[in-house]
Amino acid sequence: MASLKVPAKVPLPSEDAEQLHKAFQAGWGTDEAKIISILSHRNAAQRALIRKAYLEAYGEDLIVALRNEISGDFESCVTLWTIEPSERDALLAHEAVAKKANSSYWVVMEIACTRSSDDLFKVRQAYHARYKKSLEEDVMDQAKGEFRKLLAPLLTAFRYEEGNEVDLSLAKSEAKILHDKIAAKAYGDDEIIRILSTRSKPQLNATLNQYNDAFGSSITKHLKDDPKDEYLKLLRAAIKCLTYPEKYFEKVLRLSMKGFGTDECSLTRVVVTRAEVDMQRIKEEYHRRNSVTLESAISGDTSGDYAAMLLALVGHGDA
Repeated sequence: MASLKVPAKVPLPSEDAEQLHKAFQAGWGTDEAKIISILSHRNAAQRALIRKAYLEAYGEDLIVALRNEISGDFESCVTLWTIEPSERDALLAHEAVAKKANSSYWVVMEIACTRSSDDLFKVRQAYHARYKKSLEEDVMDQAKGEFRKLLAPLLTAFRYEEGNEVDLSLAKSEAKILHDKIAAKAYGDDEIIRILSTRSKPQLNATLNQYNDAFGSSITKHLKDDPKDEYLKLLRAAIKCLTYPEKYFEKVLRLSMKGFGTDECSLTRVVVTRAEVDMQRIKEEYHRRNSVTLESAISGDTSGDYAAMLLALVGHGDA
């Protein structure tokens, strides 16, 4: 369930574009509050129309205009939010792959496991249009070993997503396959990757429930043979993304605001990518896990226009 709040009566895109243009021309500086009040309360389709209307009226891409007027974490949050979701995911994936570090592939895994097959296809199209290479090609070029072996199928597989039908017989047999491979420490085995990358999410949940019932423990606990193994961490995270995404994103948010300093990149990424999807469930999980609301955590860890934008996107206040 989304946290985005859209007003009952939404102005025309041309009117929103005009108000944004005025916000950029406001007196001695930019009217950041006006930017937040408009963009944080429009859905993806509406934001795309505003961007189109702004270009037609003023001859400039709204994203370029925003980058010229605002800066820092606020600018990153607003611009990531304003671009189309597939374009945004392509940008996030490219930045992750360019780092050429195992830890950065978590973002690619996150996108691969939590977008629908149709949305993931659009991401790959947007990536190719923007960077003139395929996302899977870049992952294959940069990722190594088991990371490459897991990520490529997750990015390209087409899952069945119609209905909640499950085959219990198949779930039992594949639970045993998973257990046998894990018991043999064959964590990168083709069968593990095939099951994770091709089965529908209801079918995968059924398989993992059968795994727990048959073998007395969750698969993620059995994948903690070496807590420091980066591939096993990624594999456990992929399973969580596929089966319990709100729990995965709660942890990312919690760690982004833990201790001294804030991981603004992770905080921004989760808020802008989940506000139109399942942020309400993530907020509930966050409160259950931490005994404080996500809004309180954000207010205590961020400030200014950046905080105001994040809070608006997670549903704090009125549209």
